[in-house]
Amino acid sequence: MTRPNRGKPRLVAEKRYPATQKTQKKQTKPKTKAPRKARTTRTTRVRKRSSNLFVRFIGGLWRLIWITLTRAGIALAVVVGIAVFYLYSSLPPYDSLLDGRARGSVTLLDRDGSVFAWRGEQFGGQITADTVSPYLKEAIVATEDKRFYRHFGVSPRGIASAIRINLSEGRGPLSGHGGSTLTQQTAKLLCLGVPYDPKKWKTQAEYEADCRESTIARKLKEMVFAMAMEARYSKDEILSIYMNRAYLGAGANGFEAAAQRYFDKSAAEVNISEAAMLAGLLTAPTRYAPTNNLQRSQERAGIVLLLMNQQGYITDEERAYAKAHPAELSETAEKRAGGYFADWVMGAGPDFLTRDTTEDVVIETTFDQRIQSAAEEALTWIFENKVKEGSDAQAAIVVMSADGAVRAMVGGRKLKVSGAFNRATQAKRQPGSSFKPFVYATALDMGWSYDDVVVDEPITLNIPGSGPWSPQNYDRKFHGAVTLTDALRHSYNIPAVELAMDAGLENVRTVASSFGIESDLAQGPALALGVSETTLLEMTGAYAGILNGGSSVTPYGLKSLRLKGDSTPLMGQEGGLGERVITPNSAQQLIYMMYNAVQSGTGTRAQIPGVEVAGKTGTTQAARDAWFMGFTADYVAGVWMGYDDNSPLTGVTGGGLPAEIWQRTMAQVQEGLEPKPLPMIRPASPPTVQRVQPSGNGQRGGNKADNVLLDLLGAIFGNGN
Repeated sequence: MTRPNRGKPRLVAEKRYPATQKTQKKQTKPKTKAPRKARTTRTTRVRKRSSNLFVRFIGGLWRLIWITLTRAGIALAVVVGIAVFYLYSSLPPYDSLLDGRARGSVTLLDRDGSVFAWRGEQFGGQITADTVSPYLKEAIVATEDKRFYRHFGVSPRGIASAIRINLSEGRGPLSGHGGSTLTQQTAKLLCLGVPYDPKKWKTQAEYEADCRESTIARKLKEMVFAMAMEARYSKDEILSIYMNRAYLGAGANGFEAAAQRYFDKSAAEVNISEAAMLAGLLTAPTRYAPTNNLQRSQERAGIVLLLMNQQGYITDEERAYAKAHPAELSETAEKRAGGYFADWVMGAGPDFLTRDTTEDVVIETTFDQRIQSAAEEALTWIFENKVKEGSDAQAAIVVMSADGAVRAMVGGRKLKVSGAFNRATQAKRQPGSSFKPFVYATALDMGWSYDDVVVDEPITLNIPGSGPWSPQNYDRKFHGAVTLTDALRHSYNIPAVELAMDAGLENVRTVASSFGIESDLAQGPALALGVSETTLLEMTGAYAGILNGGSSVTPYGLKSLRLKGDSTPLMGQEGGLGERVITPNSAQQLIYMMYNAVQSGTGTRAQIPGVEVAGKTGTTQAARDAWFMGFTADYVAGVWMGYDDNSPLTGVTGGGLPAEIWQRTMAQVQEGLEPKPLPMIRPASPPTVQRVQPSGNGQRGGNKADNVLLDLLGAIFGNGN
């Protein structure tokens, strides 16, 4: 029996998926490719294994380096932290760091009490970031460290930028731009807390040079010190230290001193233009000092204004206005008057209170800025208008009162100087015929009279050790019998020698030295012709003695010296009137004779209309020196002209350019003053040659008692011719 549906296939569902891919590949791929697949798999596995080993090695090495660097960094941070903490704990209160000068300052006041010069390290007084002009504070930050209020004392970005700039400009990484923050600059100003030790540094300059050293080790110390300061002080306190200690040229330490020095005002009062100029000095104080080159200083200030504008401190309008109205020097700073005078006065006091003072000193002087300006203007005008261009000739001027109070001093053609060679006080030169008044003063005081007669004739003197000497007059002529007045008026040499011999050379030396000519005086008869070297200051002081009636004078410029803030002087005036040298009558006769020398003699170019002037010219052999010395009733002045190397002058005598410089100076000095008569005799008529008094050599004797006796006998019996 058959089962139903036997011949039919079974009902089985069809496979949804075809044969596996693996089965298909086995069926289709050639058997020959199977071994190649096996070899590729083994190579890949080897490569993967090697790559994994290299990656694991690099990873391990990096982890080792990272761990090492991390630990080194932690160790360095600990060391830096300890160093910062140590320095932090040793830093003093900030207000004790505001004045760090090793030397003090000297402020010089003129006769009216106004400041005209400074010496030493000027400090105007303590200021803070809160008390100065906000423009000044902003100008400093904009110029020196725009990130000052955002960093921790060190700016890695700034250092990296500075190194990049230095290398790009062909310098060493630390040469040129330093990348220092304002805090680091302050640390440098503090010399990293190392005080000045005179045993270690010979001079203050060496100490400051060491502070500015730029080695890597020094830079690292500077950074640590800066971070300690940031931890110890506030930003404004650091800025205050900086503003008080920064050097800003012309001897000014700190912005207060600089504001007073250049603008005659406090740092709290400076405007935008002035603030920009002061901040601009920080780059190079001496180069950009407005007293050295105002235009260069103004140009530098323009850059500061741009920085302030870019950083948002001032508007475009404020910048434009400040640039159009740049800062100008005060009248006192612009004049820079009395450089030679100030240097001379500094030598009048002890060094520990002047040149080497550690205190702030105030010196009251006799200086007169109006008279100084007159002297400087006169000298400048003569050299610009009457001296050949390119000439190296020099000149000096001294003006003083009859009591020796020096009012003005010019020591050379270069006027705005400090510490320069002063030809008025340091140059010793032969005065020539300007010495003759002391010969006549001696003769007058021994009995001669202004109208007495001497004979100008050839003479020959035997000089021991030198042989015969025959003096000659300037004009190479002989003039016979002449009065003393005429002999001095025309500056005849032979009568001066005869008078000196008659009065006694030793007496002439005594009178000259008593009047203040302290230089060594010649022993022979050539003394009468001014062959002994002396200074212009000594000569001017000696002429002042003649003007005041015959009493000696010691020139002086210092009236008092005191510490700043004190009212009691530490020292007072040292100079002025001294002992009488010749009688008032002799002085009055001599002044009359010198008055005639200006009226109608060798000094006519010194005349001042409406003012009585007495004086004397002087020209040395070969015209190496030319002088004019003279006075009015108010002031005495001396002028010297010559070459520093003692070369002869060309076409210059004492009655020429020196007399013109003197006249131009004194004409300005006398402006506004009521003319006063000279203290001199006033004969009814000029002296004339009427008689020659007899003596052993045809002249009046050198003994004053003999001269008085001769006058008495002449009155009784009459005078012969």
